[in-house]
Amino acid sequence: MASGKGKDSQQQMKSDILSIMPLGSGQEVGRSCHLLRFKGKKIMLDCGIHPGMKGLESLPYTDITNLDDIDVLLISHFHLDHSGALPWFLAKTHFKGRVFMTHATKAIYRWLLSDFVKVSNISSDTILYTDQDIENSMDRIETVDFHAETEVNGIKFWCYQAGHVLGAAMFMIEIAGVKVLYTGDFSRQEDRHLMAAEIPDVKPDVLIVEATYGTHIHEDREKREARFTQLISDIVKRGGRCLIPVFALGRAQELLLILDEYWSEHPELHDVPIYYASSLAKKCMTVYQTYINAMNSKIQKQITTSNPFDFKHISYLKSIDHFEDLGPSVVMASPGMMQSGLSRELFEDWCTDKKNGCIIAGYCVEGTLAKKILSEPTEIETLSGQKLPLRCSVDYISFSAHTDFLQTSEFVRTLKPDHVVLVHGEQNEMMRLKAGLIREYEENDETIQIHSPANSEVVELHFRGEKMAKVVGSLAEKKPEHGTSLSGVLVKRNFSYHIMSPKDVPTYTELCTNTLMQRQSVAYSGSISLLEFHLSQLAGDIETIKIDDKKFLKVFKEITVRIDRKMVVLEWESSPVNDMFADAVLAAILRTDQEPEAKRANMTVLKVDKAHFQECVLDMLNEMYGEDSVGKLVKADKIQLDVNGVEATVNLNTCSVECEDNTLRQMIATSVSKLQQTMMTSKTAAI
Repeated sequence: MASGKGKDSQQQMKSDILSIMPLGSGQEVGRSCHLLRFKGKKIMLDCGIHPGMKGLESLPYTDITNLDDIDVLLISHFHLDHSGALPWFLAKTHFKGRVFMTHATKAIYRWLLSDFVKVSNISSDTILYTDQDIENSMDRIETVDFHAETEVNGIKFWCYQAGHVLGAAMFMIEIAGVKVLYTGDFSRQEDRHLMAAEIPDVKPDVLIVEATYGTHIHEDREKREARFTQLISDIVKRGGRCLIPVFALGRAQELLLILDEYWSEHPELHDVPIYYASSLAKKCMTVYQTYINAMNSKIQKQITTSNPFDFKHISYLKSIDHFEDLGPSVVMASPGMMQSGLSRELFEDWCTDKKNGCIIAGYCVEGTLAKKILSEPTEIETLSGQKLPLRCSVDYISFSAHTDFLQTSEFVRTLKPDHVVLVHGEQNEMMRLKAGLIREYEENDETIQIHSPANSEVVELHFRGEKMAKVVGSLAEKKPEHGTSLSGVLVKRNFSYHIMSPKDVPTYTELCTNTLMQRQSVAYSGSISLLEFHLSQLAGDIETIKIDDKKFLKVFKEITVRIDRKMVVLEWESSPVNDMFADAVLAAILRTDQEPEAKRANMTVLKVDKAHFQECVLDMLNEMYGEDSVGKLVKADKIQLDVNGVEATVNLNTCSVECEDNTLRQMIATSVSKLQQTMMTSKTAAI
């Protein structure tokens, strides 16, 4: 017995451990992929590729875990380092779970990955997947709305706006009461077209947050835009070509808005063409125009009069074959890391001329050409292996929509999670951010656990989680007779279900039973006498109670009603029947508050013909329950009924009902009261 208990205890302790393991972007940027385990549930967060690597080397380390029992895969946004491995993952592994992303993410994901496949065919011998794999993956992807809760196999999750790019989401995951927030890439600063990331309305126990910029602080947005446009102006005025490598979607749309506005304000630049060189630019721009509601209020307001993405000074360039390189120009081309594609081709053509310039406008991953040229080398190597001198100017202005240190620390300070897990950051930047957050909390005499796992390193956090009990009634003391059901409290303990008497719950579990009291307040401007009248019409006899010189009404023997400073307050012990009674009382109060006092006066003086009323009640009850159920004998203004073996007595003077079955009593009393009111109303109308 002892050994058995020890084994159960070990299993219970193991189930109370929340484990978080990066399969990618652990102390690196790229191939974001994280595995969560808790209470036998497994969730994967993102499934991206590493931009600085090729083929299988660029994939997350999915081979170190069992993929068969993953319940859910959540994709935060469409960038390749977060979604680029998904078609491979769905086609080449044994993953059988469900995949979720937002509507805008799914719409753009398809085009973005198709473009990636075309580029891969040129730059790499190892193709991870085909267009058909992408098409097949679309059938597996389910979409979610922001803030809408979804539940899969005991895992509940919902998402918030993350800023960063169109459709980007932060996911809140809840298992057994423990909440984990995964930010993905997020930005707490509103820009020209995207809103800032939301602050969740619930406190997470664990925050998994990006550490991309470490302790860096972003330049002021207006100063950054001014420096960006001035650099471009200087390059074209000296007769050069300006290359801006960008991701096909994301920051590109922000830069296009800035450039189009700047060109409109500077007529001297109108002869200098601006090109947006991306094969999928027009396709995805229709998606941007479709999901205007996911952008900030400025764009939503502007769209009512004009399309903000209908640029006046920018032309789309599908390929280099359509480009006439005849003089100064500005070209925004993908990909942003310049590993291949049109941006790489143009850079190799232009880098030897000192009049030309290249502006890196976003974050660059280690191992990419964009990162390399920022270190000011004297030469570069082309895709064909040729060495070229680097003479053009290279400048860096960050328009990256990732949080900086101030935004991240403010976000953590607002949410106050017990644990913070840093991901998506180069090792040095991640450690600087960790030290900075610890230092901030030490200064405020607060404690926080900050973790910075490397790939395949497991973070284990201990949570008790919730033990769930569902009340289904009270357990009968005797053995149930034939035809009756056994009821009690259904308790889930150690992943097994037990039914027990409520009084035994604290004895055999760590749960305790409590009485839940409900309270509802509603504005009321009428008198208490008018309220008493309507409640008596609804429930028959009502009890009046005085406590500390305050008057209380007891309705249905369960609902306490009191008037307090132009408010009516209802209190009752929660149960399905009592909740129904409370709803009926609340409806009567709201109806009373809208009724003038004079109407009550008319109703009280009007008397319904007793014989006629008695005849009408008998007819109504006969229709409701059948002639066999209604007693023919009427004594002392009372009608007796027998409904399926349950006796009830109706008092015609007060319209009250005596019956052990509360539901039946309420139903009969309401029907009789409504009949009386109808007859009174008819008589008033006749007068």
